[in-house]
Amino acid sequence: MQNFLTRLIGRAVNAPSRPEGAAPPEAKASRVGPLVALYQMGKPVWTPRDYGALAREGFQRNAVVHRCVRLIAEAAASVPWLAYDGRRELDDHPLLALLARPNPREAGAAFLESVYGHLQVAGNAYLEVVALDGEPRELFALRPDRMRVVPGADGWPEAFDYTIGGGTVRFRQDEPLPPILHLSLFNPVDDHYGLSPMEAAATALDIHNAAGAWNKALLDNAARPSGALVYAGPQGTNLTDAQFERLKAELDDQFQGAANAGRPLLLDGGLDWKQLSLSPKDMDFIEAKAAAAREIALAFGVPPLMLGLPGDSTYANFAEANRAFWRQAVIPLVKRTAQSVAQWLGPAYRPGLTLIPDLDGIEALSSEREALWRRVAAADFLDRDEKRAATGYGAAKR
Repeated sequence: MQNFLTRLIGRAVNAPSRPEGAAPPEAKASRVGPLVALYQMGKPVWTPRDYGALAREGFQRNAVVHRCVRLIAEAAASVPWLAYDGRRELDDHPLLALLARPNPREAGAAFLESVYGHLQVAGNAYLEVVALDGEPRELFALRPDRMRVVPGADGWPEAFDYTIGGGTVRFRQDEPLPPILHLSLFNPVDDHYGLSPMEAAATALDIHNAAGAWNKALLDNAARPSGALVYAGPQGTNLTDAQFERLKAELDDQFQGAANAGRPLLLDGGLDWKQLSLSPKDMDFIEAKAAAAREIALAFGVPPLMLGLPGDSTYANFAEANRAFWRQAVIPLVKRTAQSVAQWLGPAYRPGLTLIPDLDGIEALSSEREALWRRVAAADFLDRDEKRAATGYGAAKR
């Protein structure tokens, strides 16, 4: 069997080139396809990451991650989309109406917010279309942790398995309108699943969460580091069991917890307090937590200034940081999502249909538009139509 696979792989990799003048093959295919197919063997590929752990430790329990995901998802979902047939803008189109009301339970902004949120938390997002007579009627955002990729004979996804409540639904992708659109962020080490920004910032996330847990434990223990009570009584004597239990109970009741912070500890009978742990200042604890927070924001592409993190002076002011956030984190995400949705659903309506984000509808970029309009208006060597084209508008109607 091994020799057979070796010969098969050798023929796939070292296939002879087409003789000069010979007709090209009728179907195009990747030369590495047979290798990918052998590697995957046509079975469901399970994601190597724990989406639930990322969601719990990151989005649910970390304020920096939570705010980064919400900022990106809400900002991206607020960008309106425009439909074009070639270069002609379509003022009214069924696809725009579907995106505005994707299903009976969600409005367009809420639906897109779920899609972008899944992308930031899991690195993957899955959209399901419900069609009637080949026309898309409803859209749903499915949870990434319940979806599995099923590679086909060529190694690329031929179906998706969605598992919930002990049951599995298979969505085959060989239909005229594929029922599932898989959006993923770039992952250099996985053929099928995207890489979440949270995974890139996993170390910083653990440090930030551990710092918060340490703070909480410090407050629960009278807001002071732990230490030891040393018995220095007469030589050869120790505390009796009754004395030890009484002392332990007294410490728990009278000196543990934030409400008892600062209460003096009265020692008698040869007892002496010895501090064991380092102070927060010695550990440089606060700065380590702030550095971890900035690293998390860096992984998501959110300027730390927008999160109110201390010690960051990269941007001159909040408006500059906000523009950088939109240009570097939000707009590229919206553009690639709009292109994917148009490529997926566009053929169901008409060839050449495209979706483009309406950047003029972004309030944060209004100052850039005003500056552009002033420069174009001052260009006397341009006529009216040229000025309209320079600002992204078509020729004026005659």
